[in-house]
Amino acid sequence: MSLFDQKALLMSIHPFDLLTERMIEQLMTQMDIAYYPKETVLIGPRVRAQSLCIIIKGAVDETIDGELQNVYSERDSFDPNALIYGNTQSTFIVTEDLICYELPKESFLNLLQDVESFQNYFMQDFITKHQNLKERQHQNELTPFMVARVDEIYLHTPCFVNATTTIKEALRAMADQNADVILVRDAESIGIVTDTNLREKVLLAEKSTQDPIGEIATFGLVSIERSDFLFNALLLFTKHGVKRLIVVENEKIVGILEQLDLLSHFANHTHLIAASIDRSLTIDELDNAQRSLTHLISSLTSKGVKVRYISKLVSELNSKMYRKVFELVVPQELQSKCALIVMGSEGRGEQILRTDQDNALIIRDGENEEEFIPYMMTFNAYLLRLGFPKCSGNVMVSNPYWRQSVSGYKAMISQWVKTFNEETLLSLSIFLDASCVAGDERLLIECRNYLNEHFEGRSDVLAHLAKSVLAFETPLSLFSGFVLGRAEHQSELDIKKGGIFAIVHGIRILALEHKIECTNTTERIKELNNVGLFDKRFASELIEAYDTLLEIRLRSMLSQKHTGEEQNYVNPKLFSKTDRDLLKDAFKIVNTFKKFLTYHFHLGMVV
Repeated sequence: MSLFDQKALLMSIHPFDLLTERMIEQLMTQMDIAYYPKETVLIGPRVRAQSLCIIIKGAVDETIDGELQNVYSERDSFDPNALIYGNTQSTFIVTEDLICYELPKESFLNLLQDVESFQNYFMQDFITKHQNLKERQHQNELTPFMVARVDEIYLHTPCFVNATTTIKEALRAMADQNADVILVRDAESIGIVTDTNLREKVLLAEKSTQDPIGEIATFGLVSIERSDFLFNALLLFTKHGVKRLIVVENEKIVGILEQLDLLSHFANHTHLIAASIDRSLTIDELDNAQRSLTHLISSLTSKGVKVRYISKLVSELNSKMYRKVFELVVPQELQSKCALIVMGSEGRGEQILRTDQDNALIIRDGENEEEFIPYMMTFNAYLLRLGFPKCSGNVMVSNPYWRQSVSGYKAMISQWVKTFNEETLLSLSIFLDASCVAGDERLLIECRNYLNEHFEGRSDVLAHLAKSVLAFETPLSLFSGFVLGRAEHQSELDIKKGGIFAIVHGIRILALEHKIECTNTTERIKELNNVGLFDKRFASELIEAYDTLLEIRLRSMLSQKHTGEEQNYVNPKLFSKTDRDLLKDAFKIVNTFKKFLTYHFHLGMVV
């Protein structure tokens, strides 16, 4: 290998890429190239580390008491901890003939002392480490997608008029200012007049241009902060189906963000999917609209967009899909007499690739419940056609148990909080994530308020609910090695049961205890921090660990040709060392959270 190749290799390996070119050249004068045959013990409890090894070719296994912890291959380095702390429990054994660079211990420790960024890589805390590693992972693919803010894009200058201004005078002001729309002040309210308003309410309605402009304005505008991210603006456009957002700063309107300007900035097809859903008049048209979702998810993931942001966007699109199917199936006169709710990951706004249906219907008291049956059967059948699989637990509107009146749900809630059997506790857990996607949301609010009122002081139920968190072992051994499955999953671990479920369910129960109404796991963690249950550091660690688990699971799912129950299984041997480290750290936070729940709910005393 030439000196140029050696230098290029070092500069491509993190964290050596943090060093200047001159530092790299100096390091090369201090490093040796070594060869070790298979089965050589390089470092161990009785074999002190003398240098930091950077693998050029070959492989090394790290074990503790014979249990595999890590596999190191080309471009990986080991073991900084043995050099920093002077000892190790691990044994590093060559498993494929090894050629490596060796940086002497003294040179490595001097580098830590002299270069802060290099030191931070090896000494940083959990949150910083995770964020930096993830950023490094995506650095070659990142675009301005997630860092661009509203104030970085062109904002249209607003044209303001009073509601009493005549339409003609308002149009003249609009022309003078070369504005695209008119903002109308009516006391404390702000409305908007667009070309659509003028065409439909003036020209087609033959309205006089001497009438007040306030009579044709649309009120109830959607706004966004000037300092907010453009990605959040995209979410608002998708959620509300509007073409413009009012941009505010310190509660003052400073501009108008046009959807077309945003889309030209991002150049993705989210708006096309949303528009296709809105325009669909048949189930076949909806089917065509939803086929682009998987491609969108893959595209956003490859750009380094965090999973929680992707899930928000996809959830908005899925909600549109649910609402559209509901409108296609249910007669208009019945739509306001019920509330269609989704639960599970969909209710939490965390579903990305489609899993089982989890939906229910709340019917207004006094209505004929039988009248809704055929429509709900069709509704579930249509969702199945659109790629939403049937729920294995039959939590669907086609099931009478999940299709009842408000009074029926209140009766069920009373039963849930009085009974400790597995079935009722499961139903209660499912309902806690309910979110209304169509119909009259007030029906769900009434049921949720009833639940909160009848749950006051029920620490016994909370403890029995929380005990489910301990039902699955975290797949991490005493020495931080992965505990893999058996039989057909002997090389894999269940990332959902092993980590995701514990965070989702534990946070869900704590949210119930503190009457937190939001259903999203990340938002619930933030609210629990706000009420003082968690300190900010632990809340941030939980969010970071949860993001890590979801991201690794998503990438594993996207790599599979077929989805099913196995989509929760991942093979850590196929991961990069960075991903394995991230996953181990996330599982450590899961274990810390389980200990917190055990203490908080006295789970050791729950039978």
